[in-house]
Amino acid sequence: MTPGAIRYDFIVVIPCFNDHKGLYKSLNSIAYQNNNLLILVIDDGSEVAIQKSDLENLLLHRATVQLITLSENLGITRALNKGLRWITENNGNAFSCKYVARLDCGDLCAPERFNRQVHFLDQNQEIDLLGTWCTFEDFETGDKFVYKTPTEDRKIRRAMYFRNIFIHPTVMWRIEIMKLHHDYPENFPHAEDYGLFYQWMDADFRTAVLPEKLVTCRINPRGLSLANRNHQLRSRIKVINAYGRNKILKVLGTLKLWALIAIPYPLIFRMKKLIAGER
Repeated sequence: MTPGAIRYDFIVVIPCFNDHKGLYKSLNSIAYQNNNLLILVIDDGSEVAIQKSDLENLLLHRATVQLITLSENLGITRALNKGLRWITENNGNAFSCKYVARLDCGDLCAPERFNRQVHFLDQNQEIDLLGTWCTFEDFETGDKFVYKTPTEDRKIRRAMYFRNIFIHPTVMWRIEIMKLHHDYPENFPHAEDYGLFYQWMDADFRTAVLPEKLVTCRINPRGLSLANRNHQLRSRIKVINAYGRNKILKVLGTLKLWALIAIPYPLIFRMKKLIAGER
């Protein structure tokens, strides 16, 4: 490490495209016990550019902020990769940190989220990738459901054939694992996170999920995730076939995903609410 490099416990990566309001809400939800974190915001070519001074005034010394401004909209995968490359290029020189976390504009962290994740990873050196349970909520209608998953590596690996266990805005990982795979794959449109996490699991990095609802993920009926739902499901099929090791689970997982493509999302949403016990 370069002498004088600033030490952070972790970096939070947040891409943003034309969602200043959602970005500010997400930033306001970030809390950490000693403020020893860096927030990396990637402005993915927003029509009105994000100003670093606005972010610093909003955070009021609760964190250090770094802003990367892209001259054009590249899409979330390429924008995230710009951020991860900036981290790998500067870690050990301008700064050093142990972990990298994710958050999306409009999603909210519970006050204890980062304290819990950092403590867990500090205490469990064998774990490389850590997620949490979360709540999906439509902030306009109040409709919501809780997303619970297996929490142990062996069960996570089996369940990943059937659904994404690591909801993207909940994850934190050790920065060292980026030395092997530090880019989100661009050949799985709208499922770049699923592809990256599967690559890490395929490389035998260990995983876990905290059984606590530490993030509230915004459901935006007009957002890209729902608009591209079927493209995402097809990409997940490609990921399973590229990295899945169990032939039987690959077939079963693929059949489930094709079934989900055929079922309208409103019905899926109602089923998830019923399973979670939310009304």
